[in-house]
Amino acid sequence: LSSLHLKDEKTKPDANGAVVKGDDNVEKTEDEEKEDRAAQSLLNKLIRSNLVDTTNQVEVLQRDPTSPLYSVKSFEELRLKPQLLQGVYAMGFNRPSKIQENALPMMLAEPPQNLIAQSQSGTGKTAAFVLAMLSRVEPGNKYPQCLCLSPTYELALQTGKVIEQMGNFYPELKLAYAVRGNKLERGQKISEQIVIGTPGTVLDWCSKLKFIDPKKIKVFVLDEADVMIATQGHQDQSIRIQRMLPRDCQMLLFSATFEDSVWKFAQKVVPDPNIIKLKREEETLDTIKQYYVLCNNRDEKFRALCNIYGAITIAQAMIFCHTRKTAGWLAAELSREGHQVALLSGEMMVEQRAAVIERFREGKEKVLVTTNVCARGIDVEQVSVVINFDLPVDKDGNPDNETYLHRIGRTGRFGKRGLAINMVDSKHSMNILNRIQEHFNKKINKLDTDDLDEIEKINN
Repeated sequence: LSSLHLKDEKTKPDANGAVVKGDDNVEKTEDEEKEDRAAQSLLNKLIRSNLVDTTNQVEVLQRDPTSPLYSVKSFEELRLKPQLLQGVYAMGFNRPSKIQENALPMMLAEPPQNLIAQSQSGTGKTAAFVLAMLSRVEPGNKYPQCLCLSPTYELALQTGKVIEQMGNFYPELKLAYAVRGNKLERGQKISEQIVIGTPGTVLDWCSKLKFIDPKKIKVFVLDEADVMIATQGHQDQSIRIQRMLPRDCQMLLFSATFEDSVWKFAQKVVPDPNIIKLKREEETLDTIKQYYVLCNNRDEKFRALCNIYGAITIAQAMIFCHTRKTAGWLAAELSREGHQVALLSGEMMVEQRAAVIERFREGKEKVLVTTNVCARGIDVEQVSVVINFDLPVDKDGNPDNETYLHRIGRTGRFGKRGLAINMVDSKHSMNILNRIQEHFNKKINKLDTDDLDEIEKINN
């Protein structure tokens, strides 16, 4: 499967680079938060070696409740073209993932059906919609028939890789990238059957430059809708593209989360949809012992951390800070004390972050210092201790219970016992901790010297 040559492959990812200045309480700007969502999504793709075996229950809401509900347990049941089945197996997919079991029969149905689906990174959704696109293409027709929108240049390239791998045995199919830097001559028509790109460039190619005839598009995929709408202009551009497409064009929208803003957007771009949602997985704190350490300031927190360091590094630990600045300071101080730590920070390129996570996974570093945003979705089996150097609060300074659960949920996974230690350095942070205890109805005990022996036992 060939693709247009990208003239500006040196373009740096637009999902990194901004550094927070000022004191430790500076909130991340909205733009950084947006960048981080895209960067996190790319990071998850880079560090994922296989599909996540999700235990979430899938809820299917059909547009036509009288229609029989199909799910498949094998790719053969889908009656795919032989060269696509070959592509699927060559990628290492032996059987459909949970989201694929339900989504693929809907996506491949005749007549085509529209779909809004919720699925996290690593659940096989990219492969699912790529399979739908490749199945609908008429290779003899040398014009774009499938259009896929991604939030960033890098995410478009990642999806493109999946298309190229899956279409490996289908040489007649060609792929074009509608991304910045891919300059075409005016008046040129594109002969590739699949176009993947970012909303601004795709809109230009459809309307201003007329490289694509939108009326001939059969499948329109909008990937990572939650990341998409966090970016200025993307929502409006996506809607404008969708309005140019024929009425019978199949619309497929995917999002990891479904807050109200995403839901409203999805309903604007996908008429009469089938809906696949993941029921929320109940995370439990039953296997995690929680403690707090009382200090008066940041330096005391650091000394307390050094005192318990020996007990926590028998296995592996993650230390969470509120800002990049604190995370950088803490990693530097721990290194100065002779401790080997890894730092995961937002100003690092996504590829650098992936390398740090790999080293931590392999046990080359025992301790990972990070901020919330960097650690979303990172599963490292060996983590048995999580330390909240700063307690998680939202932008109004209230306890962020969901982040607390998410952070300490890094430990106690896979049926093991885990440990969470919270650093408290003021009346305000003690109040935050008390409210977290009340929310989860779980007592958090003060850490005593005797408990350190207990910690060592947990880690052994």
